[in-house]
Order: sequence, then C-alpha cells, then structure tokens
Amino acid sequence: MCCDLKRRFLLLYATQKGQAKAIAEEIWQEAGAHGLEADMHCMSEMDKYNLETEKDPVVIVISTTGTGDPPDTARKFVKKIQDTTLPSDHFAHLQYGLLGLGDSEYTFFCNGGKTVDRRLQELGAQHFYDTGLADDCVGLELVVDPWIDGLWLALKEAFLLQKEKEGMSSDVDAVSSSLSATPHVVHELNLSSEVQNLKLEDGGVRNSDILTQKLVDINLVTSAGDTEPSLVHSVPPVSQSALNIPALPPEYIEVQFQDTHGENPHLSSLISGGTTFEVPVTKAVQLTSEDAIKTTLLLELDIADTVFDYQPGDAFCVICPNNVDEVEELLQILGLSEKGEYFVCVKVKQGTKKKGATRPQHIPERSTLKFILTWCLELRAVPKKAFLRALVECTSDAGEKRRLQELCSRQGASDYTRFIRESNVCLLDLLHAFPSCKPSLNLLIEHLPKLQARSYSVSSSNLYQPGKLCFVFNIVEFPACPTRAVSRKGVCTGWLAELVASLLYPNKNTLDTKGGSPSTEKISIFARPNNTFHLPADPSVPFMMVGPGTGISPFIGFLQHRQKLREEHTDWEFGETWLFFGCRQQHRDYLFKQLKCFLENGTLTHLKVCFSRDSSTAEVAPPKYVQDAIRLYAKEVTRVLLKERGYFYVCGDKKHMADGVSDAVVDIISMEMAVDKLEAMKILAMLREAKRYLQDVWS
Repeated sequence: MCCDLKRRFLLLYATQKGQAKAIAEEIWQEAGAHGLEADMHCMSEMDKYNLETEKDPVVIVISTTGTGDPPDTARKFVKKIQDTTLPSDHFAHLQYGLLGLGDSEYTFFCNGGKTVDRRLQELGAQHFYDTGLADDCVGLELVVDPWIDGLWLALKEAFLLQKEKEGMSSDVDAVSSSLSATPHVVHELNLSSEVQNLKLEDGGVRNSDILTQKLVDINLVTSAGDTEPSLVHSVPPVSQSALNIPALPPEYIEVQFQDTHGENPHLSSLISGGTTFEVPVTKAVQLTSEDAIKTTLLLELDIADTVFDYQPGDAFCVICPNNVDEVEELLQILGLSEKGEYFVCVKVKQGTKKKGATRPQHIPERSTLKFILTWCLELRAVPKKAFLRALVECTSDAGEKRRLQELCSRQGASDYTRFIRESNVCLLDLLHAFPSCKPSLNLLIEHLPKLQARSYSVSSSNLYQPGKLCFVFNIVEFPACPTRAVSRKGVCTGWLAELVASLLYPNKNTLDTKGGSPSTEKISIFARPNNTFHLPADPSVPFMMVGPGTGISPFIGFLQHRQKLREEHTDWEFGETWLFFGCRQQHRDYLFKQLKCFLENGTLTHLKVCFSRDSSTAEVAPPKYVQDAIRLYAKEVTRVLLKERGYFYVCGDKKHMADGVSDAVVDIISMEMAVDKLEAMKILAMLREAKRYLQDVWS
C-alpha cells in the first residue's frame, strides 16, 4: 500500500509497570504490515492528542493499579472526562476499542479500563470493537492475543464505514483490497518442526540447513524417551507445529562503557514521586518459633529525625536491591564480571525503528553497571513473550532456539503459562536452562522492568509510639523445582532478613568495636498513604477486623491508636471492637500474644482466634479458619455492620482468605436478613461502595 493510503488510528496507553505500554507497542508494530499507521501516545501526553476533535478510530490499552485505580499515567485523563459539566454527546463523534488489563485476584478487576470505558459511553462515544478484559491471574495473553488478532478486521470495517459516511466511496475499494491482501497474522514466523521454512525478521535466511539437521536429530532422540513437556522440552502437537511467533522487537538502547570514576545516583532518584527517607532499623524480633513453617519478623524503624508521617492502616514502600549473588552470577554469564564497577552511559540507539524510543526512566543516564543490575532492573521478573522472542536471536543451539520460539508462540501458549508464568521463571532460570543463550546488556535494559519498591502495611501508631514505625512480614521462600535449580528467598524479605541478622542473633555476629552493640543498618522508604483503610472518624462507631497471619499487621496499629485515644480522652464514647485472628499453630506462629493485653484493658472487646493445624479433643471442633469463626457470630456481624452502621476490615491473602470471608459475610446477610444470595451480594457491594467493607489484600 502506498504511504498516502495508509489509514491512521490513535493508539493510547496508560501503564503502571509497563505491561500496557508493551502491548500498545506490539499493536503499533503490527499496524504497519496491515497497511495502517498507529499514532501512539501515553495517555498522560494530553498535549499530543485531542479526543474532542479526533475523527479517526481510537484504540486504548489501560491497566489497573492498587485496589482498582487507573494507573498514574491516566489520572489527568480520567479526571478530565469525569467532569460532570460535560454534555452526554460530548464524544458522540468518537469510535473506540478498549483493552483493559487487570487481575481477578483483586475485587475491582480491570476497574481502570472499566472506569474509562463506562465514562466514554456516558459521553456518547461508540465502540467499533468489543472491549477486552485481560486477566493477569490466568495469563494476559489468553485475552490479549485474540483481541489483537480481531482488531485489524474491526479497524477495517470502521474505516469502510467512515469512508461511506464521508462520501468517499472511491477510496473504499483501494483500502479494502489492500487490507484484505495483508496476512491476518503479521510479522510472525511460520516454522515447521524441521525448520524448513525458517524466516528471520530481516528477511534473510541464516544457516537454515544446519538448523534443520540439528532439530531433526533432537526430535529423534527426545521423542523416544521424553513423553512429558518441560521448560526445555516440548511434545506433540507443539513440537510438530508450524509456529506463529511475535515480531522481533526493534533494539533501541545503546550502552557505552566508560571509566570507574564517579558516584552512583542517590536511591531517591529512582523514585518518580514523593520523598524518600533513609532511616535506621532499631529493632528486629522473630515472632514465630524456629520450627514454624514460615518465619515472621517484626522490624522497628526510627523516623524521629524525619518528617515522615502516617496513620494506622497506611502502607509504605521499601527500596530494595536484587540479591548480590544473583547480580554476580548474571555478570558472569554476560561475560562482564570484570566490568561491574565501570560506569556506563545509556542512550537511545541512533536510527532505531522503535517509535518514540526514550531511555527508560528507571535507568540512570550514567551509573555503574553493578548499580543498574542491583537497584534498577527486576531480575526476578517473569519474562514476557517479547523478551523470549528477542532471546531467540541470542541463542546459538538449534534445539534451544526452537524451544524458545515455541514458548513465545501462539501454539505454545499453554506451555508458556505452565513453565514460565506459573513456575515464576526468571531470566537467570532461562539462562541456566538454555546455556547457549547469550543476551547483550542492552537487551536486558530494554526488556527487564523496573525493580519495584516493596509495599508493607504499617503495624504501629505514631500516637502510641512517637517517632517509631513498625512492620511485619514473612520471609518469602521459593523452593527449588524442575524450572528453578536453586531455592531463593524473596527479593526484599530475603534482603531485610540478612540486613537485620545482627539484631536478631547478636551473639552470632561480630559486635561493633566502639559501642559493643550490633551496627545499625539503614533502609530507604517512602510513603504510600491509604485513603480509605483507616479507623472510623467517629470513635463511637463499632468495627470488626479480620486478619490471619501477617494480615493482623495494620490492626496492631489500630489497637495501639485506640488504646492511646482511650487513655487521653476518658470522656469519649468508644464503639465495640472485634478481631478475628488465625494462624497454623498456637505455639509456633501466634504472632501477637499481647493481643490479650488489649482485651484486658478494654481496647479490644472481642478476640476470636483460630488455629488451623492444631488438633482438638473438644466434642465440637473449634473453627479452623477466620471465615469459619465469622459464621459463628452471624447475628453480631449483622448487628454491627447493618444495624449499627459499623465498619468491617479484612487484611491478608486474597485468594485463600479474603474471598472466603466475603462469601461468609454474604451468607450471613442472606440468612439474617432473609434475602436471597443475589440480594445479599448487592448489600455487600453497597457496603464496599460506602467504604464500610474495606480490604487490604494481596495475592
């Protein structure tokens, strides 16, 4: 198709961690081969597009963050379209298709996309293509891939309709024939298991005879013995299929090594918004016994010399590094062990084909290589298919190359989900599994996402402990498995555990020679206020708290705060308080036995504790889980929540606890209010909307 006949559409994306942007870039790359031109912009770049005057179709890719908020890059856009003075036909001229990204582990699934979609409809905009909602819980690609496949026909029909409306039927045939002549799946490779028709993105064929012979030999050997697929091995039909694999993402980063002189950026420069505070860790306590299944730690931070402020129920973020051993291992694999302390300059590659290419914001313009790998890139990230596609080009062994092609292909989607996504495979795992894969440093910078700060709930009250901030966490463990050769600890929890070892086990560590006490370690934190998960503004309002395991963390802050208020305001009226706590075994992981103190001094009215792994000799077995305990107090739940207009807080694991609790509350409402389950669900939805049923959950 001639350039002047290429039809334009506006492509907007709003991303929090880069997912939506990567998908938008995939759409942009494929558009050209369909005879279309995607005018791509981040939704925050509102000076570069104008929906009020937009005549062409609009494609929107938008993620969801937090508990259902639009990403930060969409906030201005959402605020603008939510202006209540806009007329109902404000966007009557607009045709759009929207792809929302979310995670069904959270209550407000794809709410970022749904919010924009709903508001555009209210303002008169029309769909030219059905909305897609992709679920990160089961794999975004299950919706994203077919949605993109169907987009091109929908755009074709939208352009034809647009032409007819404009009375320009003379161009319709040209556009239609050009579009229909374009293959439905573009920029993709069709590969047989023998690689007889191997085609590379630049149109050249490289060593196809050698690749063919190697793959045939490999298939002959493995077919006789291996009948089960694995990360490195496939079975029919995937192993014998022609493959549709994504377009090769264009390289756009250039890395120049310099000298070893200079200083690395301060960690505060890695945070785009807010103030970072470097604070000392003054206390560390192991809350679980040595033989508990999980190890739970409480850390105390000294914030007295800062302006850091918080309320009970807030969260904050810890800036953490990648594991030192993993960084060294990666440097060795890259052949850069000797250059870790060298400064590198990261720039956009001249002549790159990537539209709007810029240096990633989380990569300093100049820092040491080790700084980038330690503080900037998420080495543990599960590789996206685009990354696998790029790694294919860095792999010399024919069998390994074919398997990487399978894992990023449409035909290998289930293998990708099983062996990459669900197995939490990271870059190092891949490089061990495919030893002939030798990626360049610039490829890692292009494809590895930003190392995210880790969020934790505050487990203290500034009123109760001025100048102190406490938090609680389990040390996350990833055991070795077929796709992971070694066991690992969580990036942040493992680092924190090492950091405070001298506080936990002072006799096992060398004491500071000056003061005879363990050295004080510091960590960098920044605030992440929670706008809703707070105590009721009216202290006379009753509330219930449900927090098994480390989910109890914010409620310790609630109770400390409430106790101090009771001491300072003896004339106030305070509503009753309930706490449902659960753990495996009373003598191993009952995290806060001092809860009984809150009960004894009247701060806590009711304490209900469950032990899921303890055996009982009682005639009637006690409840094992918090959701079971809640059902035993159905009348009290109904009274507090509905009759006395109290609050209900849930904190902890989403899938295995929070969903069970909400199901229990629905059943209680249904039974006590004598309504059917659907009506009970509506009542719970109203409580959520009124911010009286509140969750702080994780998956």
